[in-house]
Parts: sequence; structure tokens; C-alpha cells
Amino acid sequence: MEIIELARTIRTRDPARPTWFEAMTCYAGLQAVLMHRPAHWLYRAGFRALARTISHVNRFITGIEIHPGARIGRRLFIDHGMGVVIGETAEVGDDVLIYHGVTLGGLSLGNRAGPGGKRHPTIGDGVAIGAGAQVLGPIRIGDGARIGANAVVSGEVPAGETVVGIPARPPHEHRIMPARAAPAPSPGYGLLDQPCDPVGEEIAVLRAEVAALRAEMTELRRRGVGMPAAE
Repeated sequence: MEIIELARTIRTRDPARPTWFEAMTCYAGLQAVLMHRPAHWLYRAGFRALARTISHVNRFITGIEIHPGARIGRRLFIDHGMGVVIGETAEVGDDVLIYHGVTLGGLSLGNRAGPGGKRHPTIGDGVAIGAGAQVLGPIRIGDGARIGANAVVSGEVPAGETVVGIPARPPHEHRIMPARAAPAPSPGYGLLDQPCDPVGEEIAVLRAEVAALRAEMTELRRRGVGMPAAE
């Protein structure tokens, strides 16, 4: 039974090591996946209003919004879960880990997913997506990839790659100095052994450019080229 498989996944992957009873009764992610199954079946069978009703009840009970059109693989572990949104044309592979506040969303305003109408991401097997991450558009996240907390991903991520930040890039691309060590075991609340501050680094670049421009202006004034001398 799927409930046993999901509960086993929770017991294996959650550091809290819940009992079987806790895993089956106290984890919103398990309940959300189980409620999604009949909603998805009804959606594919053409009973879309009923499917959306079940999805709405699911969101009310669990705080997790999974569109009934989304395809969800086996052993999905949604940890904590509150605020997770999975869009209509999203596809989630097997053994995926999703933390709270994650959005698998779209970038287009199209209303129907006909041929070529996919709007939401495809998540490969074994992917881990940290809290608050936004994965947007009809992109593919390769098997075993890791998305850092609060990252914004709008481009393809190769299998096994780790990306962080806004826009999401591999950790070494956010730093002036190369990365030293492997990331922490979980992407849920941060990935890096060193702080990663893309905004601070952009500000540092702007300050360096301003300093260079000031030095250039001072030199031009000293030479008297094209501007009055400083008083």
C-alpha cells in the first residue's frame, strides 16, 4: 500500500525518526499525496470540477496545494509542507524531497496545457528542493539535483548539480573565491559551508566600479581633458 511506502520514506528521511503511527497520522505531506491520487484520477477522467474540489479540501486540511493535473511520482516526501504549491503541468519524479514554501510554478499566462502548452517544471528522481525555493517555467531539474533554500530557478539544472541564490546558480559562481567543500547534507535551510550573499557581492562590484570611475575622473581633471579643473 502506498501509505506504508510513504510512511517508510518519512521514517527513513526525517531526522526526527517518527514512529509508524506518527508518520501515518501527523505528516501533512503524506496526507496531501494520498488525497492527490483520487483527485488526479478524476482530473484525467474528465471530472475536473470534482477533482478541483478534492484539491481544495486537500489544501484546506494540509496547507499544501497540488493541482489535480500535476503528476506525482512515488515516495514524495514533503517535509513540514505548509505553503507548498505544485502547478497543473508539473511533473515530480520518484524519491523527491520538498520543504515548506516551495513553488513549482509557471511563467506563462496560458490556460490550457495542450501540445506544447506545458507551463510548469519537471522534477527528476531524487531531487531535493529547499524551503522557500521557486522553480518556475517548463524547465527540467535533472535527477539528483539540489535546489538551495529561497533559490529562484528559471533555467535547466543538470543532473546532480547544486544551485543556490537569485537567480539560481552553482555555489562557486556566486563567490569571488572558489568553493572549498561539499555542501551540507540537506538543502532545507541552506547548503553552503561558507555564507553566500549574492546581493552583498553585487553591491561590492558596484562600489568597485564607482571607485574606478572616480579615479578615472580625477585623472582626466588632472590632465585637463574635456572638463574644468577642480577648484
